[in-house]
Amino acid sequence: MRPPRWLRAVAGRRVAVALAWVLLLVALAAAVDAVGVRVVGSVTGWQRWLRAHEGAFLAWRLALYSATAWGWWRMRARLRRRAPAAEARRRLLRAEVAAVIVILLVEGLRWLPLPPHA
Repeated sequence: MRPPRWLRAVAGRRVAVALAWVLLLVALAAAVDAVGVRVVGSVTGWQRWLRAHEGAFLAWRLALYSATAWGWWRMRARLRRRAPAAEARRRLLRAEVAAVIVILLVEGLRWLPLPPHA
């Protein structure tokens, strides 16, 4: 998968590839949502189906978070052996704190009430 030329010119290769993956995942999520609405028949039906299966989705997210934490822990050990300096440790700590904040925000948003439909 090669990003477009204009994107490679604006950003480095790693940033361009990361952005391309993010866009692909967003498009995939939108497609799954559209297919779900079509299969169930309505947006309201899709929301009911999602609420009825939220336990399975919670289990999936917990498994995903666990696998990510396990992979991060292994990568962290290698990074700390390779770059034991204090600045490298601070960068790792900032990344870890940011990741935990993002997860807490994403999971916390699930508790906000949905606005009523018009």
